[in-house]
Amino acid sequence: MTAEPLWSLDAVALADRIRRREVSAREVVDAHLDRMDAVNPRLNAVVLALPEQARAAADAADAALARGDAAGPLHGVPVTIKVNTDQAGCPTDNGVVALKDLVAERDSPTVANLRKAGAIVIGRTNTPCLSMRWLTDNSLHGATLNPWDPSRTPGGSSGGAASATAAGIAPINQGNDIAGSVRYPAYCCGVVGLRPSYGRVPARNYSSPKPRPISAQLMAVQGPLTRTVRDARLALRVLAAGDPGDARWVDAPLEGPPPPAPVRVALVANPAGRGADPAIQDSVRQAGGWLAEAGYAVEEIEPPRLGEVADLWARMAMADTIRSLDTAVEQMGDDGIRRAIALWHAVMPQCGPQDTLDALMERDAMLQDWQAFMERFPVIVMPNSSEPAFRVDEDLVDVETTRRMIASQLPQLAIPVLGLPGLSVPTGLHEGIPMGVQIVAGRFREDLCLAAGEAIEARAGMTRPIDPKIA
Repeated sequence: MTAEPLWSLDAVALADRIRRREVSAREVVDAHLDRMDAVNPRLNAVVLALPEQARAAADAADAALARGDAAGPLHGVPVTIKVNTDQAGCPTDNGVVALKDLVAERDSPTVANLRKAGAIVIGRTNTPCLSMRWLTDNSLHGATLNPWDPSRTPGGSSGGAASATAAGIAPINQGNDIAGSVRYPAYCCGVVGLRPSYGRVPARNYSSPKPRPISAQLMAVQGPLTRTVRDARLALRVLAAGDPGDARWVDAPLEGPPPPAPVRVALVANPAGRGADPAIQDSVRQAGGWLAEAGYAVEEIEPPRLGEVADLWARMAMADTIRSLDTAVEQMGDDGIRRAIALWHAVMPQCGPQDTLDALMERDAMLQDWQAFMERFPVIVMPNSSEPAFRVDEDLVDVETTRRMIASQLPQLAIPVLGLPGLSVPTGLHEGIPMGVQIVAGRFREDLCLAAGEAIEARAGMTRPIDPKIA
């Protein structure tokens, strides 16, 4: 029987084999660099490869094991970092031509935590210009393609990370999420994407000339894209280590008390009754059936005011985070982001500072309602989106198309508003396009998301990398 190639193994398996000295870190890194060379020209997922640095780090990792040094949980495991995240010696270009020479002097806490755990960065992944589209394309690096279907978006803004994950370039790929930028690319590319709770993972870009807007402070988090749920659990443990660089970080346990058995699951097939593609609803109900077979008590019931919670995203962000981007879009943006943001302004409510303050007050009441609901239903399963993966450049068509797309992303927008964890898990394929669900739990209860995700993963059977389906 032919042995599985090293690039096809997940991070847990690779770390175990490296620690046991069954394979060297250099062999593992070389295998992933070779895989990158083989598939990345067709995908453009990694826009800055770091082979020399990666091989030097792998040799150092092997030397450390030979000396008998303690090995971290990701010792010798390849990872990638998104180009909007500070990594010392690399540009934090955010897909912007004008920022191509903005070289970070130090690592973000996110990158530092991965390195401290022994991970080896082999490259940096693509994002849309200024990281604010559900598609990954920019005038600096070009477009990233979805390995399943080049006519469909790989998602955004962590589309490069998701494409790299699906194609086997690295087992753990860092992303960030303010409006679905980890969960949506994971859904589009048929992989696992974890959005941790607000305050769970420390993050800071030291290269940024100004502080983050308030709504970004409340909603933007760092999270991993992986091919297996167990890798997401391992990556979370690594990423959640504390760092004084981020005052938002909370020292919360990774495992909470078990809920009463059987764990009750709220199943939401048609969020807020606003319409979801039949294939999407089928995938949610299929996941609910799998959870029921695994011993969960599943009921079709919706959390309180779900549609209003999602609508609050615009009221919190449009006059704050998006408004703060307008000058950058005007001065540095490419044609895609200018068009996309103009359409967002045409569709989203026109908000001012008082609207943002009012939204923050309403957010508090909504979170209280959800916390009460999750006392009864500790796990919520809903779609990632009400539609299959968008067509490439669909967000540039017209106002009505943009309105429909934003409406379909209701499940993506609601979760950041409340600062809750969300796990995107694939459920299978429909007409060759990945389907999946989003699992939500209470604050700092990623463990509940991961446990339910593993039950779904065991039945879905989508854990292997794929070769890009591109002519």
